[in-house]
Amino acid sequence: METEINKGHFIETIIREDIANNKNQGRVATRFPPEPNGYLHIGHAKSICLNFNMAGKFNGKCNLRFDDSNPAKEKQVYIDSIRSTVNWLGFEFGTPYYASDYFVRLYEFALELIKKGKAYVCSLSPDEIREYRGTLTEPGKNSPFRDRSVEENLDLFSRMKAGEFEEGRHTLRAKIDMASPNINLRDPIIYRVKKASHPRTGNTWCIYPMYDFTHSLSDALEGITHSLCSLEFEDHRPLYDWILDVLSTPCHPQQIEFARLNINYTVLSKRKLQRLVEEGHVGGWDDPRLPTLEGIRRRGYTPESIRKFCELIGVSRKESRVDMGLLESCLRDDLNERAPRVMAVLRPLKITIENYPEGMTETLEAANHPQKEDMGKRQITFSREIFIEQDDFMENPPKKFFRLGPGREVRLRYAYLVTCKEVVKDENGHITELICTYDPATKGGNTPDGRKVKGTLHWVNAKDCLDATVRLYDRLFKDENPEQDKQDFIENLNPASLEELKGCKLEKSLSQILPEKVYQFERMGYFCLDSKEGTKDHPVFNRTVTLKDTWTRLSKTEIKI
Repeated sequence: METEINKGHFIETIIREDIANNKNQGRVATRFPPEPNGYLHIGHAKSICLNFNMAGKFNGKCNLRFDDSNPAKEKQVYIDSIRSTVNWLGFEFGTPYYASDYFVRLYEFALELIKKGKAYVCSLSPDEIREYRGTLTEPGKNSPFRDRSVEENLDLFSRMKAGEFEEGRHTLRAKIDMASPNINLRDPIIYRVKKASHPRTGNTWCIYPMYDFTHSLSDALEGITHSLCSLEFEDHRPLYDWILDVLSTPCHPQQIEFARLNINYTVLSKRKLQRLVEEGHVGGWDDPRLPTLEGIRRRGYTPESIRKFCELIGVSRKESRVDMGLLESCLRDDLNERAPRVMAVLRPLKITIENYPEGMTETLEAANHPQKEDMGKRQITFSREIFIEQDDFMENPPKKFFRLGPGREVRLRYAYLVTCKEVVKDENGHITELICTYDPATKGGNTPDGRKVKGTLHWVNAKDCLDATVRLYDRLFKDENPEQDKQDFIENLNPASLEELKGCKLEKSLSQILPEKVYQFERMGYFCLDSKEGTKDHPVFNRTVTLKDTWTRLSKTEIKI
């Protein structure tokens, strides 16, 4: 018996039924149609995965189509980013499509509407159009230009195309129903004058089609069978269908809506993301704190983890807010399997091992992954002076603190057992160094005599470690819902969303890695080399995601210091 999981989500059920009924001759064709006026974000990833996966599951095709019908906001850099991002996520699309490819056909469709008496040139100003449109509770009223003759409309529209009129002087509107309860059907604008150079067509056109007109007809021209949109387009569906019903199109795609992705502690409105960038609250569209796919890629997220996340959240028609922790959990699961382990000290505290031979450097072996022998081993060095984390030492440790303290013995990962003998402080009482001894019989962390040592610390060799800057990222906003209570979401920004640590000490092997290669810094989290900043001699690493930190939980709940 087929389970609910096997049946898939409601869109998959619709497609299966259509194939069973030989609708569209059994074909499945979807599309992902971004407007190139910004960078894609994690919400777009849900749509990308849905459209490409549905096409792939039923041996169909998914087009990447740029809705480039507003030259005032669109840039080639956005087009390039979107193409790269879709590929990075793991999807192939061949030659991309562009709405601008259809500008001639769309213009001809507009002429067809005029000739059928279904469109007219309106000379109301933008403010007057809004006034005439009415409200959700009051019907609109007809434009005084609604009854222009077909000949006059054709003449005016031709002159609009020729560039005779300034922006806002005339628009072309569909003639539907100004009393419709659906405002989208109250004679919507389908063409406007826009005197701006287009990234692909240059100055060939000075009139451009509106989204609803462009979208429906582009779908039809490409033979799309299932036009999958987020729920905010549900009220636009009657207009989508009206355009395709009235015009002589090669096919009539079916628009199906699904709930968009909402994640706590962030915003997924392109307009709000643009404000964060333009006002300088973040360092650009690829700031690792942003939910843009450029940003989280720079932070070290893997495409596999994002695809898994999109699979887990599912597809439905019910709006909900997903916990950011689920996305991070998918990332941890993926990185736990693939990320090599290295050692790095973010807040260094120097240790001098007084009984270790001066000038001696020892080579030790360390596993690249504790559970994966096929990932091999690496060589690390050990000498008289090393660095450990400041947090791994307490001068007066509580009972459940199993790290280093005066007179305490701990294990150094892959190396030896050491015991703290002396604490060195500066004139202000700050700890500057620890003097320790080591047990030569415990090489590799072994205890031949069977003595129990609970604490194991990571460390780096002071003699050849790499100096680096490390950036620790946290939630971009303080509250789970940054837009609650209608407050300005900017007021909700988390001032601690970025902590930059300088003077970090990293294992020497990290000098050879490439950007976007994620490593687990043992006991500290997952990190990757920043793709934009830093130098070979002084790199910058981004924390991709934390590990589960049981000590932090204990220190906040059980231990009172």
